[in-house]
Amino acid sequence: MEYSSEFKTNHQTAYLAEEFERLERERVDSTEAAGDDAVLLEMLAEDLERIDSRQKEILEEIERILDKDREEAVRPKAIVLEFRAGAGGDEATLFAQELKEMYQKYAEGKHWRLRVIDELTLEIDGVAAYDALRYETGVHRVQRVPITEKSGRIHTSTASVAALPIRAKPKFEVDMADIDMEFSRSGGAGGQNVNKVESAVRLIHRPTGIDVRSTSERSQLNNRIKALEILSAKLEALHDEEEAKKHADMRSGQIGTGDRSEKIRTYNFLQDRVTDHRLKESWHNLPKIMLGGIDPLVEALQLAAEAGGVGPAEGDD
Repeated sequence: MEYSSEFKTNHQTAYLAEEFERLERERVDSTEAAGDDAVLLEMLAEDLERIDSRQKEILEEIERILDKDREEAVRPKAIVLEFRAGAGGDEATLFAQELKEMYQKYAEGKHWRLRVIDELTLEIDGVAAYDALRYETGVHRVQRVPITEKSGRIHTSTASVAALPIRAKPKFEVDMADIDMEFSRSGGAGGQNVNKVESAVRLIHRPTGIDVRSTSERSQLNNRIKALEILSAKLEALHDEEEAKKHADMRSGQIGTGDRSEKIRTYNFLQDRVTDHRLKESWHNLPKIMLGGIDPLVEALQLAAEAGGVGPAEGDD
């Protein structure tokens, strides 16, 4: 790595850059002072060796700092969870809402910053949130007797979850020429907090048909920024999903594919049990789990990933 004066513009490396330049000035001054004097030249050689060694250490330290900065720039700063009702009609819609509330309570218990982006979309800030919830993408299935079911028949419904990383520096830049943008008023339930200006933003990405809406921010500009972040995350997820399908034979070391169509978990209320099909492991006390007590599931998935991953979800519970 070679020295650059740009190192002085980074507050994390500025002090190292100043020390490097001070040593460089010392090198020049000592060389000029030594002249042709044999004794001074011998002393100069020792000084130059010391200066070279210290400058090398400085450049290595700067490189470590810059590498860490680059790593943090692409590491997710937050995660967006998007919920969608699947098969099962009204029961599926209810389950999608219950899943949202489950993750919301989990995040609140961790004291993470939480935003409700839209009716069925959450954003949770922090690298820790991404690390904890990154494996939640997929189909979640519920088996229970709905309140409206008078005959006691068990219904099976599904809802899908998409876990999207939000990065400080997006992997996919969105071309605004490909975007249709719509604005509308944001409003709360029962007419509360109704926004008199059109602050809600909806983006439609024409090449993919991806549709993103943000109502969480007070201003149109901030909702536009938030919607663009989510759109970029969705484009990244779409790309990763397509790549995973191309290399399906390499999935044995992964926790699923990150595909929203892959069934990953079943919540069986009659048996008070939730089963993760990727881990082939079950937990009980569903009421506690639905109130955000998903730590055991999250920790099991993280341990499996650290150990090299598990295969894709298979079969029913």
